[in-house]
Amino acid sequence: MKLKLDHKSIVPLHIQAEELLRELIKKAEYQNGKLLPNEVELSEQLKISRNTLRQAINKLVYEGLLIRKKRLGTRVATNKVISGANNWFSFSQEMKILGIAVHNFELHVSASRPSKEAQSFFKIPDTKKVLKMERLRGKEDLPFVYFISEFNPSIPFNGSENFNRPLYEILEADHGVFVKTSREEINADGASEFIAAKLEIDPGDPILVRKRYVSDINKMPVEYNIGYYRADSFTYSISCEK
Repeated sequence: MKLKLDHKSIVPLHIQAEELLRELIKKAEYQNGKLLPNEVELSEQLKISRNTLRQAINKLVYEGLLIRKKRLGTRVATNKVISGANNWFSFSQEMKILGIAVHNFELHVSASRPSKEAQSFFKIPDTKKVLKMERLRGKEDLPFVYFISEFNPSIPFNGSENFNRPLYEILEADHGVFVKTSREEINADGASEFIAAKLEIDPGDPILVRKRYVSDINKMPVEYNIGYYRADSFTYSISCEK
């Protein structure tokens, strides 16, 4: 397919490139997962600089229409994972409801000093160690969230639990802890080098940060969790009624 821009137009080239890409990704061949032409080839074909082209691509990445993966290229995004605030679930429950098979890429468990947030939530001294679990999770071919969970030290975890099981199933079946409420904080941020490497994006790329403060049926603080989500793969939905 021959692609070209109008270099005599008053419309900026990056805007023209953006609109051209919007039309291109509607085509069936790209909807089926085909990679877009690489930036060098595309910029040469359009007779624009790579910076101009990247400006257009970044706009579509921010909108969640394209996914850029390091060393692999850029392709059209599949449907995003959408989570809502009307009811809250564990990550495994959310994915099951959406019909998405969860893939665990990494799992790390350690006894660590608490973060300031966990220390305040659990009302414990900073010298008191907590069980800390870090997990990289997502779809089979795309890690899209990195979780860090810290647990109230009053829960008798020993670190040998099978954390491939759903977390809240472990709490209920093994420790008699029934979670009930979750207070959440959500903000947008740029990925740090560490998070970018985990999520296979570039440092500074947009991510969604979701913090959860989970309590049980007796209002005992159970878990402080922070999740770093790829912005091109996750949407948080809120519905309100008057």
